[in-house]
Amino acid sequence: MISIRRLSLVSDQSQREISDRPVGALRIAIATEDMKGLNAHFGSAKRFAIYDVTAHKSQFMEAIEFDDASDESGRHRTEGDGRIRSRVSALKGCQLLFCLAIGGPSAAKVISAKIHPIKAQQAVSMSQVLSSVQTMLQTAPPPWLRKMLADAGAAKKRADFEDETE
Repeated sequence: MISIRRLSLVSDQSQREISDRPVGALRIAIATEDMKGLNAHFGSAKRFAIYDVTAHKSQFMEAIEFDDASDESGRHRTEGDGRIRSRVSALKGCQLLFCLAIGGPSAAKVISAKIHPIKAQQAVSMSQVLSSVQTMLQTAPPPWLRKMLADAGAAKKRADFEDETE
């Protein structure tokens, strides 16, 4: 059995659900080993840091930890599709996933869950990831991101990109 632990921030005023977020905020997941930076592959990440990001603000929302991560030897402690499926399910509600690498079958599962995977060229700090997302939001976001923003309520849907596919 795969064990998943969640650490969430809860407001003193109310028990906020993870699905509640500011209008227009993107929920992003960052694959991490140490909660300090983007430094893990999707399948071998021990943790995912979840943030809500707007053009001018980012807020840590949750940490998800898995006890079943790959040791990058090519063998997994839990074989089969369930390990990846549990990771994708745990990231439900996120729109972007940042990782160092992700295999084709895993990427297909992530995309079918409406999460856009983004592979980084090298390990970077959390603040660099958050800053790059904010820069994308402040400048001219690519069509796939504009569509996500429209779905999140941050931008009006436009006919010229409503039906675009990646």
